[in-house]
Parts: sequence; structure tokens; C-alpha cells
Amino acid sequence: MARLLIYEPSYRRVRAALARFGDAIEPLVVDREGAISLAGEAVSAEDAQPEIAWFSGDLYQQKAAGPFVQAMLASENLKWFHSAAAGFDHPMFARVAAKGTRFTTSHGQAVGMADYVVAGVLDVFQRGPERRDAQARKDWKGFTFREVLDTTWLVIGFGAIGQGVGTRAKGFGARVIGVRRNQAANPAADLIIPLAGVIAHLPEADVVVLCAPLNAETKHLADEEFFAAMKAGSVLVNVGRGALVDEAALIASLENGVPAHAVLDVFETEPLPADSPLWTHPRVSVTAHHSGVTGRQDDRNRDLFLDNLARYLGGRPLLHEIDADEVRRN
Repeated sequence: MARLLIYEPSYRRVRAALARFGDAIEPLVVDREGAISLAGEAVSAEDAQPEIAWFSGDLYQQKAAGPFVQAMLASENLKWFHSAAAGFDHPMFARVAAKGTRFTTSHGQAVGMADYVVAGVLDVFQRGPERRDAQARKDWKGFTFREVLDTTWLVIGFGAIGQGVGTRAKGFGARVIGVRRNQAANPAADLIIPLAGVIAHLPEADVVVLCAPLNAETKHLADEEFFAAMKAGSVLVNVGRGALVDEAALIASLENGVPAHAVLDVFETEPLPADSPLWTHPRVSVTAHHSGVTGRQDDRNRDLFLDNLARYLGGRPLLHEIDADEVRRN
């Protein structure tokens, strides 16, 4: 019998589905206040000893997250950790990886994030801010806008999110350059390059999308040198992690007109401080780290977890498994 550590709202959503696993699963339910129970009886974080932990999307930034993590770290039996997050750069993940735990991620947010990227770029290309301003002023004015056809998109981080962006951009007739470690060809890209080749390709990119994981290699990837190499009129989109961008260098470069616009969903400090110039910059679009939050995200995350749970219990390969060594390096 495998003990499953699960947040109570998530447990309510999957309780009926868990019944098919019978006695193979023993739920450790963490309520909204962080109290843990097993078969209706309270247990301490130290005594919980889960084998499986599902850190679902509704657990993030909740009071229960602390006790949930405490129970994970205290467990001598933890063998598999499934996260709704796209990245594993939080120090907590490295501590779990040190225990030899297997890691999987959901990619449930990839669809919404890819849509967000394309929507943001289209808004800039079609001069959405100017159109909305003209409407507000009741100014009957037309605007010439840019086409996506024949533009070049440089997508840094070509996992599920990056491939989703690539597929959508190619659907508009764009050329896509994907950046990732695995150099194998991918149908969502016209060219795959390593991270070391980014600077050389920046001058040809009309759109630069950051959706790479944050690690020692990618922190402040978009720095002064990066922006100096970008094409005039290009658009930067960041849906990865805030620290992929040196924000001071970005602000300075925006003053020089490159990039022409930045679409930012993530920031080094979140919430974005009220005194940040990014809030009011005329060529910056700010959203509150919600690019992947759609009405169907939770359903995809749930379905993937249940699929992986069946695979885990059946001794089959897990979907979207992350190398624990990569987690420890973050």
C-alpha cells in the first residue's frame, strides 16, 4: 500500500477516480489549515511518511503548502513527486531530489501559455495599445500593422511550452528556431540550436520567447549583451522565470528602442513592486504570472496525475519525468 500525500481540495476532485486503485493507495489528506489526516485520524508531518506526493496547482501559495512540504522532506519513503509547476528551480525541489525521489511535471499549463505568447505578440504586431487608445478617445483612426507571415521566432526552451508556441507560430507562417539541449529535429521548429548559439541568431529574430527553466546557465540570460544583439522592432516575451531577464538591462535597452516591446508574465520579484518602472513603461505589457491559468488546466493536470499514478503502481514508465540530477543542479 502506497501512501499518497494530497491537498484536500484536490483529493475531493479525484476521490472517485482513486477508488479504482483499491487498497493500493492510502491517502494522506492535507486540509486547508495544513492538518494531515490518515483514514480520518490526525497524523504529524513526521509520522505521515508518504511514498507519493502530488503538489497540485491549487496548493501553491496556500497555508497548507508549508506542512505539505514538511511532510515530504520528513519522509524516509518518498519515491515519487508530481508537481503542477513547469519548473523545478525552487530550493525545496533540490532538497527532495537529494532523497533520490523521482520527479514528474504536468505540462497542463503549456496550452494556455502557448496561447498567451501568441496573443501577446499579435497584440503588439497589430498595435493593440494604440487601437484601444484611439477607441477611448473616439478617434476614427486606422493603423497599419505587422504580419506574422515570414517572421522569425526564436523560442528559448523548447519543451512542451516552447513546442506549443512553435506549432502556433508556424501555423501563421512564421519560421521557428527552437533552443534546447537535445538537438534532434522537431516538427514544431525549422531549426534546433543549442543555448550557446542564441546570440548569433538574435539579430534575425522578430520575436524572442523565453520559456526555459531557471538554472545557473540561464539566470540573467537576457542581459546587456543579449539585448544589444536583438533585432530592431523585435518583441520579447517571458513566460519562463523572472530571473531569466536582467530587468535593469531590459529597462535600459527599452529606452534605446530594443526590444520594441516586452510582454512579461514573470518577474524577479513577485508580486511586481509598485515602484517598478515596468508597470508604466509604454512598451511593456505586464501580467501577474498567470499565463497558463485556463479553465481546462486543472482537468489536464488531474488526468495526467491519475495516468501517471496507474503507471507508477503498475511499474511502467512515467510521463514527463525529469532527471533528478537536473533538479539538484538548479
